[in-house]
Amino acid sequence: MNFHLKKYDPSTAFGGSQGKRDLRSSNKKAENPDEKLTAKDKKRIELAAAIGEQETAFDKFKVMCSENKLAAASLVVIIVIALMAIFAPVVAPYDPTKQDLLHRLQGMSAEHIFGTDQLGRDVFSRMVYGARVSLGIGLLPTFISLALGTVLGLISGYMGKAADFIIMRLADITMAFPSLLLAMVVMYTLGAGIINIFLALTFVSWAGTARVIRSQTLSLREMEYVEAARSMGVSRTSIMFHHILPNCLPNLIVLFTLNIPGSILSESSLSFLGIGAQSPMTSWGLMVSEGKKYLFTNPVIAIAPGVAILILALAFNFLGDGVRDIMDPYLNKQ
Repeated sequence: MNFHLKKYDPSTAFGGSQGKRDLRSSNKKAENPDEKLTAKDKKRIELAAAIGEQETAFDKFKVMCSENKLAAASLVVIIVIALMAIFAPVVAPYDPTKQDLLHRLQGMSAEHIFGTDQLGRDVFSRMVYGARVSLGIGLLPTFISLALGTVLGLISGYMGKAADFIIMRLADITMAFPSLLLAMVVMYTLGAGIINIFLALTFVSWAGTARVIRSQTLSLREMEYVEAARSMGVSRTSIMFHHILPNCLPNLIVLFTLNIPGSILSESSLSFLGIGAQSPMTSWGLMVSEGKKYLFTNPVIAIAPGVAILILALAFNFLGDGVRDIMDPYLNKQ
């Protein structure tokens, strides 16, 4: 039977709420022997049987939660930590900068869950506020480096020639250095501080994304729909950002979730070395650095933020694995 594929494209006919309602209505009519199917009903049912119903992002999320319990639990952990960071003034029982030298280096108690540090500050309150820095530096530099790497990867893969050579050689130079060592060089050059950490982590993280997007662009630019757009006179910028980039989004989402733990650990390492966050601002890496002197007298000061870094990094890694499983078409076919 001949019918218009464009009119019943799955992205419009079955991907939207109205299209799904139409398909459910047609299926109910087909189940009832007393109902007479119209031509549109038959077309919907036949096309749905041929191509299947398109999965939405929420459908994939439900599949991940049902099939990968570890990823679902990791998402819950990340949400809890994020809420604690957002509502830190409500969650934290004490002012994280308030000093009480008479009660310094106290152990765990009902008043101070993780005790107090060398200046009498509540460790738990400092951890709650430190989550803001650790999460913020995990998310924002990763997003900025991902955006920068995506744009450069698209230009390199689609334009080719001189643009490809220059961008890829810069990427090779960036990736030739260990990322933490390169971040340390940037930090020593610019000086310690949160803004400089953002710049350092963005600078060392864009190259990997650029190479991934370039490889995808090299294959996508030969596809028929790109050739058709090019023959119709569509500009290069429009082809890159309207035709190629949407097909790179699944990989970008996976890269984003998997790169966040690296940024969190890099920030913690830089703060531990004394070139990251500076007092009175607090971060988990800085707390570990300040508490290492008291490992034998009050180890909770250093162990508690260290365990928090471990849990958050593992949660993002497990979530990234879960997202990769539902976004990778090859894994879905297995």
